[in-house]
Amino acid sequence: MAEKVVISPQWALWAIPMLHWRVGLLTALVLLGMVVVWSIDGCTVRSIFQAWRYQQDYLAVRFHSPNLTVVSPYNAVNFNSDEKLGEKSLLLEGHTSWISSELEPNFTSNLIARWSARGGLPCKDSKAVEISIPGLDGGEVIELSAGDVHEFGFQALDDSGKPRCLGGDYFEADLSGESWKSRPLVKDFSNGSYSILLQVHPDFDGVYNLTIILLYRHFEGLKFTPWRFSYDRMLRNFAIRFYKSSVQLPELQSCKASDFSRDVWSGRWTRYGKNDECTIGNDGRYRCLGSDFPCKAPWCDGSLGILESNGWVYSTHCSFKLYSAESAWNCLKNRWIFFWGDSNHVDTIRNMLNFVLDLPEIRSVPRRFDWNFSNPKDPSQTVRITSIFNGHWNETQNYLGLDSLRDEGFQDLIKKYFSEDTIPDTVIMNSGLHDGVHWRNIRAFSVGADYAASFWRDIMKGVKQRGLAWGRVFYRTTVATGGYARSLAFNPNKMEAFNGVLLEKLKQSGVVSGVIDNFDMTFPWHFDNRCNDGVHYGRAPAKMKWRDGQIGHQYFVDLMLSHVLLNALCAR
Repeated sequence: MAEKVVISPQWALWAIPMLHWRVGLLTALVLLGMVVVWSIDGCTVRSIFQAWRYQQDYLAVRFHSPNLTVVSPYNAVNFNSDEKLGEKSLLLEGHTSWISSELEPNFTSNLIARWSARGGLPCKDSKAVEISIPGLDGGEVIELSAGDVHEFGFQALDDSGKPRCLGGDYFEADLSGESWKSRPLVKDFSNGSYSILLQVHPDFDGVYNLTIILLYRHFEGLKFTPWRFSYDRMLRNFAIRFYKSSVQLPELQSCKASDFSRDVWSGRWTRYGKNDECTIGNDGRYRCLGSDFPCKAPWCDGSLGILESNGWVYSTHCSFKLYSAESAWNCLKNRWIFFWGDSNHVDTIRNMLNFVLDLPEIRSVPRRFDWNFSNPKDPSQTVRITSIFNGHWNETQNYLGLDSLRDEGFQDLIKKYFSEDTIPDTVIMNSGLHDGVHWRNIRAFSVGADYAASFWRDIMKGVKQRGLAWGRVFYRTTVATGGYARSLAFNPNKMEAFNGVLLEKLKQSGVVSGVIDNFDMTFPWHFDNRCNDGVHYGRAPAKMKWRDGQIGHQYFVDLMLSHVLLNALCAR
Protein backbone atom coordinates (compact mmCIF):
# COMPACT_ATOMS: atom_id res chain seq x y z
CA MET A 1 0.00 0.00 0.00
CA ALA A 2 1.36 3.35 -0.99
CA GLU A 3 2.51 5.55 1.82
CA LYS A 4 0.43 8.66 2.55
CA VAL A 5 2.13 12.02 2.64
CA VAL A 6 0.86 14.22 5.43
CA ILE A 7 1.56 17.97 5.43
CA SER A 8 1.59 19.58 8.79
CA PRO A 9 -0.36 22.80 9.26
CA GLN A 10 2.86 24.75 9.87
CA TRP A 11 4.37 23.59 6.54
CA ALA A 12 1.17 24.40 4.65
CA LEU A 13 1.14 27.95 5.98
CA TRP A 14 4.79 28.46 4.86
CA ALA A 15 4.33 26.84 1.43
CA ILE A 16 1.42 29.04 0.21
CA PRO A 17 3.43 32.35 -0.02
CA MET A 18 6.32 30.47 -1.65
CA LEU A 19 3.95 29.05 -4.27
CA HIS A 20 2.59 32.53 -4.97
CA TRP A 21 6.16 33.86 -5.47
CA ARG A 22 7.04 31.12 -7.95
CA VAL A 23 3.82 31.60 -9.92
CA GLY A 24 4.44 35.34 -10.07
CA LEU A 25 8.00 34.85 -11.31
CA LEU A 26 6.87 32.39 -13.97
CA THR A 27 4.12 34.75 -15.12
CA ALA A 28 6.59 37.63 -15.40
CA LEU A 29 8.98 35.52 -17.49
CA VAL A 30 6.17 34.45 -19.84
CA LEU A 31 5.06 38.07 -20.33
CA LEU A 32 8.65 39.15 -20.99
CA GLY A 33 9.05 36.36 -23.57
CA MET A 34 5.86 37.42 -25.31
CA VAL A 35 7.10 40.99 -25.53
CA VAL A 36 10.38 39.82 -27.05
CA VAL A 37 8.62 37.62 -29.60
CA TRP A 38 6.18 40.39 -30.50
CA SER A 39 9.10 42.78 -31.01
CA ILE A 40 10.48 40.55 -33.77
CA ASP A 41 8.41 41.08 -36.90
CA GLY A 42 7.58 38.22 -39.23
CA CYS A 43 9.75 39.67 -41.97
CA THR A 44 12.87 39.38 -39.82
CA VAL A 45 12.14 35.76 -38.96
CA ARG A 46 11.45 35.06 -42.60
CA SER A 47 14.63 36.85 -43.62
CA ILE A 48 16.76 34.68 -41.37
CA PHE A 49 15.17 31.54 -42.76
CA GLN A 50 15.36 32.74 -46.36
CA ALA A 51 19.01 33.75 -45.98
CA TRP A 52 19.79 30.24 -44.87
CA ARG A 53 17.69 28.81 -47.71
CA TYR A 54 19.49 31.04 -50.23
CA GLN A 55 22.87 29.76 -49.09
CA GLN A 56 21.73 26.17 -49.45
CA ASP A 57 20.13 26.79 -52.86
CA TYR A 58 23.13 28.78 -54.03
CA LEU A 59 25.51 25.97 -53.16
CA ALA A 60 23.21 23.44 -54.80
CA VAL A 61 22.66 25.21 -58.14
CA ARG A 62 25.79 27.32 -58.47
CA PHE A 63 27.03 27.44 -62.04
CA HIS A 64 29.36 24.56 -62.70
CA SER A 65 32.15 26.38 -64.56
CA PRO A 66 35.29 26.48 -62.40
CA ASN A 67 36.37 29.84 -63.89
CA LEU A 68 33.66 32.00 -62.47
CA THR A 69 33.23 35.41 -60.93
CA VAL A 70 31.09 34.84 -57.85
CA VAL A 71 29.44 37.72 -56.05
CA SER A 72 28.34 36.98 -52.51
CA PRO A 73 24.62 36.14 -52.40
CA TYR A 74 22.51 38.99 -51.11
CA ASN A 75 21.86 38.56 -47.41
CA ALA A 76 18.33 39.60 -46.51
CA VAL A 77 18.95 39.74 -42.76
CA ASN A 78 18.61 43.19 -41.15
CA PHE A 79 18.17 44.87 -44.53
CA ASN A 80 18.37 48.63 -44.69
CA SER A 81 18.87 50.99 -47.60
CA ASP A 82 22.22 52.29 -46.34
CA GLU A 83 23.81 48.90 -46.00
CA LYS A 84 26.32 47.71 -48.58
CA LEU A 85 24.72 44.62 -50.07
CA GLY A 86 27.74 42.70 -51.29
CA GLU A 87 31.47 42.55 -51.65
CA LYS A 88 33.75 42.75 -54.65
CA SER A 89 33.59 39.63 -56.75
CA LEU A 90 36.20 36.93 -56.50
CA LEU A 91 37.51 35.23 -59.64
CA LEU A 92 38.02 31.51 -59.22
CA GLU A 93 40.87 30.14 -61.31
CA GLY A 94 40.50 27.04 -63.43
CA HIS A 95 39.62 25.73 -66.86
CA THR A 96 37.15 27.96 -68.69
CA SER A 97 34.00 26.84 -70.47
CA TRP A 98 31.02 28.39 -72.16
CA ILE A 99 27.89 29.25 -70.21
CA SER A 100 25.37 26.48 -70.53
CA SER A 101 21.97 25.59 -69.13
CA GLU A 102 19.62 22.62 -69.11
CA LEU A 103 15.97 21.83 -68.55
CA GLU A 104 15.34 21.49 -64.82
CA PRO A 105 14.47 17.94 -63.71
CA ASN A 106 10.76 17.62 -62.90
CA PHE A 107 10.27 20.95 -64.63
CA THR A 108 6.48 20.84 -64.78
CA SER A 109 5.77 19.73 -61.22
CA ASN A 110 8.31 22.19 -59.79
CA LEU A 111 6.92 25.04 -61.88
CA ILE A 112 3.35 24.34 -60.76
CA ALA A 113 4.48 24.14 -57.12
CA ARG A 114 6.24 27.52 -57.33
CA TRP A 115 3.39 29.07 -59.30
CA SER A 116 0.81 27.98 -56.72
CA ALA A 117 2.91 29.03 -53.68
CA ARG A 118 1.51 32.11 -52.01
CA GLY A 119 4.04 32.59 -49.23
CA GLY A 120 3.51 33.63 -45.63
CA LEU A 121 1.89 36.81 -44.40
CA PRO A 122 4.95 39.02 -44.97
CA CYS A 123 5.15 37.91 -48.62
CA LYS A 124 1.80 37.23 -50.14
CA ASP A 125 0.73 40.83 -50.76
CA SER A 126 4.07 42.35 -51.75
CA LYS A 127 5.33 42.67 -55.32
CA ALA A 128 8.74 43.35 -56.76
CA VAL A 129 9.27 46.89 -58.04
CA GLU A 130 13.07 47.16 -57.82
CA ILE A 131 16.24 45.13 -57.49
CA SER A 132 19.57 45.46 -55.73
CA ILE A 133 22.71 44.13 -57.44
CA PRO A 134 25.60 44.34 -54.98
CA GLY A 135 28.36 43.73 -57.50
CA LEU A 136 27.11 46.19 -60.12
CA ASP A 137 25.28 48.99 -58.29
CA GLY A 138 27.28 51.97 -57.13
CA GLY A 139 27.87 54.06 -60.21
CA GLU A 140 31.45 53.01 -60.74
CA VAL A 141 32.83 52.00 -64.12
CA ILE A 142 32.32 48.27 -64.49
CA GLU A 143 35.20 46.35 -66.01
CA LEU A 144 35.14 42.58 -66.50
CA SER A 145 37.51 40.16 -68.17
CA ALA A 146 36.33 38.76 -71.49
CA GLY A 147 36.11 34.98 -71.65
CA ASP A 148 35.43 34.47 -67.96
CA VAL A 149 31.96 33.79 -66.59
CA HIS A 150 30.81 36.50 -64.19
CA GLU A 151 27.87 35.74 -61.92
CA PHE A 152 26.22 38.48 -59.89
CA GLY A 153 23.57 37.85 -57.25
CA PHE A 154 20.68 40.28 -56.93
CA GLN A 155 17.60 40.71 -54.77
CA ALA A 156 14.06 41.69 -55.72
CA LEU A 157 12.67 44.49 -53.54
CA ASP A 158 9.09 45.56 -52.87
CA ASP A 159 7.75 49.12 -52.93
CA SER A 160 8.95 49.73 -49.36
CA GLY A 161 12.49 48.65 -50.20
CA LYS A 162 12.23 45.36 -48.37
CA PRO A 163 13.45 42.11 -49.96
CA ARG A 164 10.89 39.85 -51.55
CA CYS A 165 10.72 36.33 -50.18
CA LEU A 166 9.17 34.61 -53.21
CA GLY A 167 10.55 34.10 -56.70
CA GLY A 168 8.77 33.82 -60.03
CA ASP A 169 9.56 37.34 -61.25
CA TYR A 170 10.31 37.37 -64.98
CA PHE A 171 13.38 39.42 -65.83
CA GLU A 172 14.35 40.12 -69.43
CA ALA A 173 18.12 40.54 -69.72
CA ASP A 174 20.08 41.74 -72.74
CA LEU A 175 23.84 42.05 -73.26
CA SER A 176 24.60 44.00 -76.43
CA GLY A 177 27.73 45.39 -78.02
CA GLU A 178 28.71 46.52 -81.49
CA SER A 179 29.20 42.92 -82.65
CA TRP A 180 27.54 40.78 -79.97
CA LYS A 181 23.98 40.20 -78.74
CA SER A 182 23.00 37.58 -76.19
CA ARG A 183 20.54 36.79 -73.45
CA PRO A 184 22.38 36.51 -70.11
CA LEU A 185 21.25 33.55 -68.06
CA VAL A 186 19.11 34.55 -65.05
CA LYS A 187 18.68 32.05 -62.20
CA ASP A 188 15.68 32.13 -59.88
CA PHE A 189 16.30 30.75 -56.38
CA SER A 190 12.56 30.90 -55.54
CA ASN A 191 13.07 33.13 -52.50
CA GLY A 192 13.33 36.62 -54.00
CA SER A 193 17.02 36.14 -54.77
CA TYR A 194 18.36 35.78 -58.30
CA SER A 195 21.65 35.80 -60.15
CA ILE A 196 22.72 36.81 -63.64
CA LEU A 197 25.63 35.31 -65.61
CA LEU A 198 27.66 37.35 -68.09
CA GLN A 199 30.20 36.17 -70.64
CA VAL A 200 31.63 37.40 -73.94
CA HIS A 201 34.33 35.82 -76.07
CA PRO A 202 37.80 37.46 -75.83
CA ASP A 203 37.61 38.31 -79.55
CA PHE A 204 34.72 40.65 -78.77
CA ASP A 205 36.24 42.89 -76.09
CA GLY A 206 34.75 46.37 -75.85
CA VAL A 207 31.92 48.34 -74.28
CA TYR A 208 28.56 46.66 -73.78
CA ASN A 209 25.15 47.61 -72.45
CA LEU A 210 23.57 45.30 -69.88
CA THR A 211 19.82 45.90 -69.68
CA ILE A 212 17.52 44.29 -67.10
CA ILE A 213 13.76 44.66 -67.46
CA LEU A 214 11.15 43.38 -65.01
CA LEU A 215 8.35 42.27 -67.32
CA TYR A 216 6.14 40.31 -64.89
CA ARG A 217 6.01 39.73 -61.13
CA HIS A 218 5.55 36.31 -59.52
CA PHE A 219 4.35 34.29 -62.53
CA GLU A 220 1.77 36.90 -63.55
CA GLY A 221 2.81 36.38 -67.16
CA LEU A 222 1.26 32.90 -66.90
CA LYS A 223 -2.18 34.29 -66.13
CA PHE A 224 -5.08 33.99 -68.58
CA THR A 225 -5.18 37.80 -68.97
CA PRO A 226 -1.51 38.77 -68.52
CA TRP A 227 -1.88 42.22 -70.13
CA ARG A 228 -3.57 43.36 -66.94
CA PHE A 229 -0.41 42.57 -64.97
CA SER A 230 2.43 43.56 -67.30
CA TYR A 231 4.97 45.65 -65.37
CA ASP A 232 7.57 46.18 -68.13
CA ARG A 233 10.03 48.46 -66.29
CA MET A 234 13.69 48.86 -67.18
CA LEU A 235 15.40 48.51 -63.80
CA ARG A 236 19.04 48.70 -64.88
CA ASN A 237 21.05 49.77 -67.91
CA PHE A 238 24.76 49.40 -67.16
CA ALA A 239 27.74 50.17 -69.38
CA ILE A 240 30.30 47.39 -68.96
CA ARG A 241 33.73 47.25 -70.51
CA PHE A 242 34.94 43.73 -71.21
CA TYR A 243 38.72 43.84 -71.57
CA LYS A 244 40.77 41.31 -73.48
CA SER A 245 42.25 38.58 -71.32
CA SER A 246 44.38 35.50 -71.75
CA VAL A 247 41.37 33.21 -71.21
CA GLN A 248 41.07 30.53 -73.88
CA LEU A 249 37.52 29.31 -74.41
CA PRO A 250 37.02 25.97 -76.15
CA GLU A 251 36.65 26.65 -79.86
CA LEU A 252 33.17 26.06 -81.20
CA GLN A 253 32.83 23.00 -83.42
CA SER A 254 30.43 22.53 -86.32
CA CYS A 255 27.12 21.10 -85.13
CA LYS A 256 26.81 17.33 -85.19
CA ALA A 257 23.65 15.27 -84.83
CA SER A 258 24.35 14.75 -81.13
CA ASP A 259 24.47 18.51 -80.50
CA PHE A 260 20.72 18.73 -80.99
CA SER A 261 20.11 16.58 -77.93
CA ARG A 262 20.68 19.61 -75.69
CA ASP A 263 17.35 20.78 -74.25
CA VAL A 264 18.18 24.46 -73.66
CA TRP A 265 20.55 26.59 -75.71
CA SER A 266 22.60 29.54 -74.48
CA GLY A 267 23.69 31.11 -77.73
CA ARG A 268 24.70 34.49 -79.03
CA TRP A 269 24.58 36.54 -82.22
CA THR A 270 27.97 37.76 -83.45
CA ARG A 271 28.98 40.06 -86.27
CA TYR A 272 32.14 40.02 -88.41
CA GLY A 273 30.96 42.11 -91.36
CA LYS A 274 28.96 45.30 -91.73
CA ASN A 275 27.92 47.68 -94.48
CA ASP A 276 26.93 51.04 -92.99
CA GLU A 277 25.67 52.25 -96.37
CA CYS A 278 23.23 49.36 -96.83
CA THR A 279 19.70 50.34 -97.85
CA ILE A 280 16.56 48.36 -98.51
CA GLY A 281 15.96 47.15 -102.07
CA ASN A 282 12.74 47.65 -104.00
CA ASP A 283 11.85 44.05 -103.20
CA GLY A 284 12.24 44.68 -99.47
CA ARG A 285 15.51 42.78 -99.17
CA TYR A 286 18.76 43.86 -97.52
CA ARG A 287 21.66 42.68 -99.66
CA CYS A 288 24.23 44.41 -97.49
CA LEU A 289 27.12 42.00 -98.03
CA GLY A 290 28.05 40.12 -101.17
CA SER A 291 26.54 36.69 -101.56
CA ASP A 292 30.07 35.29 -101.41
CA PHE A 293 31.05 37.20 -98.24
CA PRO A 294 32.58 34.39 -96.16
CA CYS A 295 31.89 33.30 -92.61
CA LYS A 296 34.71 33.61 -90.14
CA ALA A 297 35.54 30.45 -88.25
CA PRO A 298 34.43 29.26 -85.79
CA TRP A 299 31.21 31.29 -85.77
CA CYS A 300 29.73 29.79 -88.94
CA ASP A 301 30.66 27.91 -92.07
CA GLY A 302 29.74 29.04 -95.58
CA SER A 303 28.72 32.38 -97.03
CA LEU A 304 27.60 34.91 -94.45
CA GLY A 305 26.22 37.16 -97.18
CA ILE A 306 23.34 34.80 -98.05
CA LEU A 307 21.83 35.38 -94.61
CA GLU A 308 21.09 39.03 -95.56
CA SER A 309 21.70 40.05 -91.94
CA ASN A 310 24.38 42.68 -92.53
CA GLY A 311 26.90 40.42 -90.82
CA TRP A 312 24.93 38.90 -87.91
CA VAL A 313 24.97 35.13 -87.38
CA TYR A 314 23.80 32.88 -84.54
CA SER A 315 25.84 30.22 -82.78
CA THR A 316 25.36 28.28 -79.55
CA HIS A 317 27.22 25.29 -78.06
CA CYS A 318 28.14 24.55 -81.68
CA SER A 319 28.26 26.63 -84.87
CA PHE A 320 26.08 26.22 -87.94
CA LYS A 321 26.69 25.73 -91.62
CA LEU A 322 24.98 28.22 -93.92
CA TYR A 323 23.74 26.19 -96.84
CA SER A 324 24.02 26.99 -100.51
CA ALA A 325 21.22 25.78 -102.78
CA GLU A 326 23.41 22.95 -104.03
CA SER A 327 24.37 21.66 -100.59
CA ALA A 328 20.79 22.00 -99.31
CA TRP A 329 19.36 19.98 -102.22
CA ASN A 330 22.03 17.33 -101.81
CA CYS A 331 20.86 16.97 -98.21
CA LEU A 332 17.10 17.05 -98.81
CA LYS A 333 16.78 14.93 -101.95
CA ASN A 334 14.34 12.06 -101.51
CA ARG A 335 13.48 13.22 -97.98
CA TRP A 336 10.06 13.68 -96.38
CA ILE A 337 9.84 16.46 -93.77
CA PHE A 338 6.70 16.76 -91.63
CA PHE A 339 5.93 20.05 -89.84
CA TRP A 340 3.33 20.27 -87.06
CA GLY A 341 2.97 23.64 -85.36
CA ASP A 342 1.91 27.27 -85.60
CA SER A 343 2.08 29.71 -88.51
CA ASN A 344 5.74 30.48 -87.86
CA HIS A 345 6.37 27.14 -89.60
CA VAL A 346 4.63 28.57 -92.68
CA ASP A 347 7.07 31.50 -92.80
CA THR A 348 10.11 29.30 -92.23
CA ILE A 349 9.14 26.85 -94.98
CA ARG A 350 8.53 29.70 -97.45
CA ASN A 351 11.85 31.34 -96.55
CA MET A 352 13.69 28.05 -96.96
CA LEU A 353 12.12 27.59 -100.39
CA ASN A 354 12.78 31.17 -101.51
CA PHE A 355 16.19 31.94 -100.03
CA VAL A 356 17.88 28.55 -99.77
CA LEU A 357 16.32 26.12 -102.27
CA ASP A 358 16.23 28.66 -105.09
CA LEU A 359 12.44 28.62 -105.54
CA PRO A 360 11.54 32.34 -105.37
CA GLU A 361 8.39 31.87 -107.45
CA ILE A 362 6.65 30.20 -104.49
CA ARG A 363 5.38 33.38 -102.88
CA SER A 364 3.46 31.66 -100.09
CA VAL A 365 2.42 28.30 -98.69
CA PRO A 366 -0.87 27.57 -96.90
CA ARG A 367 -1.27 26.51 -93.30
CA ARG A 368 -1.96 22.95 -94.38
CA PHE A 369 -0.34 21.28 -97.38
CA ASP A 370 1.45 18.15 -98.61
CA TRP A 371 3.60 19.01 -101.62
CA ASN A 372 6.65 17.80 -103.50
CA PHE A 373 9.29 20.31 -104.56
CA SER A 374 11.96 19.81 -107.23
CA ASN A 375 15.40 21.34 -107.65
CA PRO A 376 15.07 23.77 -110.59
CA LYS A 377 18.61 22.89 -111.68
CA ASP A 378 18.19 19.13 -111.27
CA PRO A 379 14.57 17.91 -111.38
CA SER A 380 15.65 14.46 -110.21
CA GLN A 381 16.17 15.94 -106.75
CA THR A 382 12.87 16.26 -104.92
CA VAL A 383 11.75 16.76 -101.35
CA ARG A 384 8.31 16.15 -99.88
CA ILE A 385 7.18 18.67 -97.28
CA THR A 386 3.99 18.24 -95.26
CA SER A 387 2.79 21.02 -92.98
CA ILE A 388 -0.14 20.68 -90.57
CA PHE A 389 -1.18 23.81 -88.67
CA ASN A 390 -1.99 22.98 -85.04
CA GLY A 391 -3.47 26.28 -83.84
CA HIS A 392 -6.92 24.82 -84.51
CA TRP A 393 -8.35 21.64 -86.03
CA ASN A 394 -10.01 23.95 -88.56
CA GLU A 395 -7.12 25.50 -90.51
CA THR A 396 -9.05 28.76 -90.99
CA GLN A 397 -9.49 29.32 -87.24
CA ASN A 398 -7.20 29.97 -84.28
CA TYR A 399 -6.51 29.65 -80.56
CA LEU A 400 -7.10 26.02 -79.70
CA GLY A 401 -3.47 24.92 -79.76
CA LEU A 402 -2.87 21.43 -78.41
CA ASP A 403 -6.57 21.11 -77.63
CA SER A 404 -7.13 20.75 -81.39
CA LEU A 405 -6.10 17.11 -80.85
CA ARG A 406 -9.42 16.52 -79.07
CA ASP A 407 -11.04 16.57 -82.49
CA GLU A 408 -11.15 13.03 -83.96
CA GLY A 409 -11.05 14.28 -87.53
CA PHE A 410 -7.85 16.21 -86.81
CA GLN A 411 -6.33 13.14 -85.17
CA ASP A 412 -7.17 11.03 -88.21
CA LEU A 413 -5.63 13.62 -90.52
CA ILE A 414 -2.29 13.35 -88.72
CA LYS A 415 -2.43 9.58 -88.33
CA LYS A 416 -2.90 8.96 -92.03
CA TYR A 417 0.56 10.37 -92.82
CA PHE A 418 2.07 7.79 -90.48
CA SER A 419 -0.03 4.93 -91.85
CA GLU A 420 1.46 4.86 -95.35
CA ASP A 421 4.03 2.37 -96.57
CA THR A 422 6.64 5.06 -95.96
CA ILE A 423 6.48 7.67 -93.23
CA PRO A 424 8.19 11.05 -92.72
CA ASP A 425 11.86 10.60 -91.93
CA THR A 426 11.87 13.81 -89.86
CA VAL A 427 9.19 15.60 -87.83
CA ILE A 428 9.54 19.19 -86.65
CA MET A 429 6.92 20.23 -84.09
CA ASN A 430 6.12 23.00 -81.64
CA SER A 431 3.26 23.97 -79.33
CA GLY A 432 2.59 27.36 -80.88
CA LEU A 433 1.40 30.75 -79.76
CA HIS A 434 -2.24 29.66 -79.86
CA ASP A 435 -1.77 27.69 -76.65
CA GLY A 436 -0.93 30.93 -74.87
CA VAL A 437 -4.39 32.25 -75.67
CA HIS A 438 -6.35 29.04 -75.11
CA TRP A 439 -5.24 27.60 -71.75
CA ARG A 440 -6.45 29.27 -68.56
CA ASN A 441 -3.37 28.39 -66.51
CA ILE A 442 -0.18 26.35 -66.44
CA ARG A 443 -1.86 23.37 -64.76
CA ALA A 444 -4.46 23.15 -67.54
CA PHE A 445 -1.75 23.40 -70.20
CA SER A 446 0.13 20.59 -68.47
CA VAL A 447 -2.93 18.35 -68.92
CA GLY A 448 -3.11 19.31 -72.60
CA ALA A 449 0.60 18.62 -73.04
CA ASP A 450 0.15 15.20 -71.44
CA TYR A 451 -2.62 14.42 -73.91
CA ALA A 452 -0.53 15.60 -76.88
CA ALA A 453 2.50 13.57 -75.78
CA SER A 454 0.27 10.49 -75.36
CA PHE A 455 -1.17 11.00 -78.85
CA TRP A 456 2.27 11.15 -80.44
CA ARG A 457 3.49 8.22 -78.35
CA ASP A 458 0.63 6.10 -79.74
CA ILE A 459 1.54 7.13 -83.28
CA MET A 460 5.15 6.14 -82.63
CA LYS A 461 4.07 2.75 -81.23
CA GLY A 462 1.87 2.13 -84.24
CA VAL A 463 4.75 2.85 -86.61
CA LYS A 464 7.09 0.50 -84.76
CA GLN A 465 4.46 -2.24 -84.59
CA ARG A 466 4.35 -2.20 -88.39
CA GLY A 467 8.08 -2.87 -88.45
CA LEU A 468 9.02 0.65 -89.58
CA ALA A 469 11.71 2.82 -88.05
CA TRP A 470 10.52 5.88 -86.11
CA GLY A 471 12.14 8.96 -87.66
CA ARG A 472 13.92 11.80 -85.93
CA VAL A 473 11.60 14.23 -84.14
CA PHE A 474 12.73 17.75 -83.24
CA TYR A 475 10.89 20.05 -80.87
CA ARG A 476 11.29 23.58 -82.20
CA THR A 477 10.65 25.91 -79.29
CA THR A 478 8.14 28.69 -79.75
CA VAL A 479 9.47 32.18 -80.47
CA ALA A 480 9.93 34.96 -77.94
CA THR A 481 7.14 37.31 -78.95
CA GLY A 482 8.34 40.84 -79.60
CA GLY A 483 7.58 44.48 -78.89
CA TYR A 484 3.93 45.09 -78.07
CA ALA A 485 3.24 41.31 -77.93
CA ARG A 486 5.46 40.95 -74.86
CA SER A 487 2.43 41.85 -72.73
CA LEU A 488 -0.14 39.67 -74.48
CA ALA A 489 -1.49 36.18 -73.87
CA PHE A 490 1.50 34.60 -75.66
CA ASN A 491 4.11 36.69 -73.85
CA PRO A 492 7.72 35.41 -73.45
CA ASN A 493 7.18 34.44 -69.80
CA LYS A 494 4.33 32.11 -70.72
CA MET A 495 5.89 30.77 -73.93
CA GLU A 496 9.15 29.87 -72.20
CA ALA A 497 7.22 27.99 -69.51
CA PHE A 498 5.01 26.23 -72.07
CA ASN A 499 8.08 25.24 -74.08
CA GLY A 500 9.57 23.55 -71.03
CA VAL A 501 6.36 21.75 -70.09
CA LEU A 502 5.66 20.27 -73.53
CA LEU A 503 9.30 19.37 -74.14
CA GLU A 504 9.41 17.47 -70.84
CA LYS A 505 6.19 15.58 -71.66
CA LEU A 506 7.39 14.65 -75.15
CA LYS A 507 10.74 13.44 -73.83
CA GLN A 508 9.08 11.38 -71.12
CA SER A 509 7.00 9.73 -73.85
CA GLY A 510 10.11 8.90 -75.83
CA VAL A 511 8.85 10.86 -78.85
CA VAL A 512 11.43 13.62 -79.22
CA SER A 513 15.04 13.01 -80.23
CA GLY A 514 16.29 16.59 -80.49
CA VAL A 515 15.65 20.27 -79.81
CA ILE A 516 15.94 23.42 -81.92
CA ASP A 517 15.78 26.33 -79.49
CA ASN A 518 14.12 29.08 -81.49
CA PHE A 519 13.20 30.87 -78.27
CA ASP A 520 16.88 31.46 -77.53
CA MET A 521 17.53 32.49 -81.14
CA THR A 522 14.77 35.09 -81.19
CA PHE A 523 15.10 36.47 -77.65
CA PRO A 524 17.91 39.01 -78.34
CA TRP A 525 15.71 40.57 -81.05
CA HIS A 526 12.37 40.54 -79.24
CA PHE A 527 12.55 43.86 -77.40
CA ASP A 528 11.09 45.76 -80.36
CA ASN A 529 9.44 44.95 -83.69
CA ARG A 530 12.34 45.57 -86.06
CA CYS A 531 12.79 41.83 -86.71
CA ASN A 532 9.21 40.71 -86.05
CA ASP A 533 5.59 41.79 -86.27
CA GLY A 534 5.10 40.72 -82.67
CA VAL A 535 4.45 37.04 -83.32
CA HIS A 536 6.33 36.21 -86.56
CA TYR A 537 10.03 36.62 -87.34
CA GLY A 538 9.85 35.46 -90.95
CA ARG A 539 7.34 37.64 -92.76
CA ALA A 540 8.23 37.97 -96.43
CA PRO A 541 10.38 41.00 -97.34
CA ALA A 542 8.43 44.04 -98.51
CA LYS A 543 9.35 47.67 -99.08
CA MET A 544 6.44 49.09 -97.19
CA LYS A 545 5.67 50.60 -93.82
CA TRP A 546 6.27 48.13 -90.99
CA ARG A 547 4.67 47.93 -87.57
CA ASP A 548 7.39 50.11 -86.01
CA GLY A 549 6.83 52.88 -88.56
CA GLN A 550 9.95 52.22 -90.63
CA ILE A 551 10.01 51.14 -94.24
CA GLY A 552 10.80 47.44 -94.51
CA HIS A 553 11.74 44.97 -91.79
CA GLN A 554 14.47 42.49 -90.94
CA TYR A 555 13.74 38.85 -91.78
CA PHE A 556 17.17 37.30 -91.18
CA VAL A 557 16.31 35.80 -87.76
CA ASP A 558 13.88 33.35 -89.33
CA LEU A 559 16.22 32.80 -92.29
CA MET A 560 18.87 31.78 -89.75
CA LEU A 561 16.33 29.29 -88.38
CA SER A 562 15.99 27.79 -91.86
CA HIS A 563 19.72 27.07 -91.88
CA VAL A 564 19.61 25.70 -88.33
CA LEU A 565 16.83 23.32 -89.42
CA LEU A 566 18.99 22.18 -92.34
CA ASN A 567 21.84 21.53 -89.91
CA ALA A 568 19.51 19.38 -87.82
CA LEU A 569 18.27 17.53 -90.89
CA CYS A 570 21.68 17.00 -92.49
CA ALA A 571 24.16 16.69 -89.60
CA ARG A 572 25.76 13.30 -89.02
